[in-house]
Amino acid sequence: MVIKIDGIENKEFGKDKNLFLKFLKENTSSGKVSAQVEVFKAVDVQKDSFHWVMSTFDTDRDFEKVDPCGWDLKNYLANPVVLWSHDYSIPAIGIAKNVSAEKQLEGDIVFNDKEFDEFGWSIGERVKAGVLRCGSVGFRVDECEFLEAQDRDCDLIYRKQELLEFSICCVPSNPFAIHVPQKKLEIERIIQEDDSSFYEKVCSGLKARA
Repeated sequence: MVIKIDGIENKEFGKDKNLFLKFLKENTSSGKVSAQVEVFKAVDVQKDSFHWVMSTFDTDRDFEKVDPCGWDLKNYLANPVVLWSHDYSIPAIGIAKNVSAEKQLEGDIVFNDKEFDEFGWSIGERVKAGVLRCGSVGFRVDECEFLEAQDRDCDLIYRKQELLEFSICCVPSNPFAIHVPQKKLEIERIIQEDDSSFYEKVCSGLKARA
């Protein structure tokens, strides 16, 4: 539970609702609501999708880097296919949504329904269970930079590249291309000024959660 008073989160109150109620009872002089209190709960961002870091600027296992500023996403956004292990011989197992490339390439992966693609659905179930967490990008290179310095940590940097597909796989070239579970705060109750007392309204809100 997350509790915000006038937009400011109080972590101690979120851990102990009795402490929160004690504070309210002792610090509300008029018995009326003098501040907006919001009670939140953590929920999945999208129940049927999985947020993924698809590519980063880290040195991969091939001693290469992919510049996140160089991604060309135009064609991919029109056909955002998700494959299994870069296998072009079988249909896509899902699609990617909300794909963007700023500090890193990332997006939300949606797997096919079981009704028409049991294999694609099963990959999603493995992701959900934590058995599969990794991914890999398939791309066409437009510009690259070879490095010759002795103290380099990589041999090659891809500076401009077109994203063709994203694949779920067991062992990726980039170990940082992984599924990142996300949570969001969903507002459960807003307690504002009315005829009820501050304390009564908060008690009512917390009881509704129990």
